[in-house]
Amino acid sequence: WLRYFFPGIKFPFQQPCTVGLLPPAYPKAEFKRNAVTDDYKITSQVLGLGINGKVLECYCKKTGEKCALKILYDTPKARREVELHWRVSGGPHIVRILSLYENMHQGKKCLLIVMECMEGGELFSRIQVRGDQAFTEREVSEIMHDIGTAIEYLHHVDIAHRDVKPENLLYTTKDSNATLKLTDFGFAKETKMHNSLQTPCYTPYYVAPEVLGPEKYDKSCDMWSLGVIMYILLCGFPPFYSNTGQAISPGMKQRIRLGQYEFPNPEWVDVSEEAKQLIVQLLKTDPSERMTIGQFMNHPWISQSMVVPQTPLHTSRVLTEDMELWDDVKEGMTSALATMRVDYDQVKIKDLDTSNNPLLNKRRNRPAAQTWTHVCLVNKHSEHHDKEGKNNKKT
Repeated sequence: WLRYFFPGIKFPFQQPCTVGLLPPAYPKAEFKRNAVTDDYKITSQVLGLGINGKVLECYCKKTGEKCALKILYDTPKARREVELHWRVSGGPHIVRILSLYENMHQGKKCLLIVMECMEGGELFSRIQVRGDQAFTEREVSEIMHDIGTAIEYLHHVDIAHRDVKPENLLYTTKDSNATLKLTDFGFAKETKMHNSLQTPCYTPYYVAPEVLGPEKYDKSCDMWSLGVIMYILLCGFPPFYSNTGQAISPGMKQRIRLGQYEFPNPEWVDVSEEAKQLIVQLLKTDPSERMTIGQFMNHPWISQSMVVPQTPLHTSRVLTEDMELWDDVKEGMTSALATMRVDYDQVKIKDLDTSNNPLLNKRRNRPAAQTWTHVCLVNKHSEHHDKEGKNNKKT
């Protein structure tokens, strides 16, 4: 009422409205300047390799707690990774940061991230060792709920992870009740309204179609990755992969952009229609039509895991049979192809008979009932692809 009677006077509390315009205030990452070796004993055991640096085993000298130490050279990209991971550290199903250090190493400034040690291994590795123990559709629902919870937290604070894949999903321990958590924020980036992401950083097997072309992309690329992970969890093989032995091929890009994939038998014959339709909603090629994280978390197949059928899946068997080939597949998945662009109007898709992909070659030699090589192609396009494949045999 004071402003009504005295419009020419600016009172101390008269501030412009910024609701919805400014991001919330987050505590900045706090770096310790003392040597990390003052507080932690670092071993030579390499726990993993992230996008921007390697992860070593270390132990807290005070408590004896086993931790993970990620070492990054101090660059703007590394700073962004640390800041964004620090911002969401402690969020549900996200690997927790314990301490941050700035140290010099061989004359260069380094950033050191001490994190909780995830001793339960990668998502797929845990499924591979199941042996004869049944892996069910209900378990996939529970796993996808956990992953979705992490993504929901990130998207709520306007962060896109941009590299959601099984290798970045780790279990806290080897116990059956261990927690699954998301890690490696090397590709993470803030998202703002009217400011879609444009940097083409991605991992080939989990990349959304809009990342492969000139279009802008945003948090919906994480939703595409959820669809690919869910697909693999339900059958043991990916919906899209390269036919040439390369990390990503023009034909693979074409299939991703056109959304060409199937649900072949026998792996998919008993999977519920609800699960298949959820994947369809996640793998929409148009990001504006793709399911959001809110819609995903509210979907009955995710939110009501207890009513999802306990149908035994082929996943463990397929992953175990192809175990020796998955290192090559994972190498392709982790290749950051930052500048690749393709004119899709001129792409030729290779015939499967001429492809070099080791996964395809292995499964091609199996009985017909066990093969899934046709998963790359949609039946109605097969004649067209065969014709183009013959034209490509010279290449």
